[in-house]
Amino acid sequence: MGIFKKLFGKKGEKEKVILERDEQPDVHYIADEDDRMNWAMKKARLTLHYFKSCIETPKEGQLYFSVKAKIEENGIIEHIWLGEPSYDSDGNIYGVVGNEPADISNVALGQKIGITENEISDWMIIENARLIGGYTIRAIREGMPQEALPEFDQSLGMIIDEGEDYFPLDFTTPEGAILSIEEAYNNNDLAKAISCKNFRKEAEFMLGNMANIPIDDEIIAKTAEVIELSFVQHMQENGMPDFSGVKSAFKREFISEDHCLVTEYCTFPDGRRTLDKVNTYRENGEWKVLNGES
Repeated sequence: MGIFKKLFGKKGEKEKVILERDEQPDVHYIADEDDRMNWAMKKARLTLHYFKSCIETPKEGQLYFSVKAKIEENGIIEHIWLGEPSYDSDGNIYGVVGNEPADISNVALGQKIGITENEISDWMIIENARLIGGYTIRAIREGMPQEALPEFDQSLGMIIDEGEDYFPLDFTTPEGAILSIEEAYNNNDLAKAISCKNFRKEAEFMLGNMANIPIDDEIIAKTAEVIELSFVQHMQENGMPDFSGVKSAFKREFISEDHCLVTEYCTFPDGRRTLDKVNTYRENGEWKVLNGES
């Protein structure tokens, strides 16, 4: 595997990955979209629970773990990969600095340091030669020209596919709401599937797209009831979708602060791949699933 390190330089500089190769020139890859990298770091923090559970109880084939730490010195920030990560009883993370820092001197190669979860910017697991997590690596890779991908992947020595995002199955995130309703489908649990939906907000959006129709609370409530009945009837007559064994990766597009259009990339056990756009909405602090979008 090549040795890679990610730098986040002085304010205003672009993020980059330096791939150090034996007896070959180093390769520099620059992140050209801050939004993509910011989402990568946020996704890493939102899915950190999975990394922690695997550290405590590794799954079969998981042979390498690393966490990326945000280290600051005199206003200069550098993000550095730490190997051999472990948690203490207070939830702090310890790891060994895996590369020579470029712009800071308060940590050194091979030093064991401790950080809090707030200082994590990414995590990665190599499972059966496949990258799990590694969201900032994926963000860099996504911005690269297609012809550069084979060399990049080969140099890293791992398989980088669409990935799988391990959001908690709850209503704290749009993705968690989607995964929750898919779990309900797999368990043939209609009541749970209904609890993952917001039929009233779905009715509001549907009616809002219809011109020259007066809208009041009564119309919205009746429309929501019809939508829910239609949903139930469809499930009873056609059965629930099967998401067993599906690997899902997500991207977000916020329409408003509480309305998020989520793109879900599904890889099925038989190799089929689908792309679905799903509207989600947050109300009373909880994200729920609305209708899909073609």
